[in-house]
Amino acid sequence: MPLTRRLPKRGFRNRFRKEFAIVNLRDLDRIEAGTTVTPLLLLERGLIKGVKAGVKVLGDGNLSHPVTVEAHRFSEAALRKIDAAGGAAKVIEEP
Repeated sequence: MPLTRRLPKRGFRNRFRKEFAIVNLRDLDRIEAGTTVTPLLLLERGLIKGVKAGVKVLGDGNLSHPVTVEAHRFSEAALRKIDAAGGAAKVIEEP
């Protein structure tokens, strides 16, 4: 049996992958209206455990009141729902 067939096969892990802390709109709906949501506020409230490569806001859930959200990335659904609620989304630079 050739050596290459005898050795165990291993998977690939991208060393340069960026892993973001994920926040859904249903989590942001618990925050008071008119608040500016920053990664520091999310850490204080326990909605994320760490900032990692940044914070990404996903559109799972609904937003019932306007808030200003500052994050590193947004999904398109999250942007639409934040605008529909009367809030604002601001993209901050990568850490």
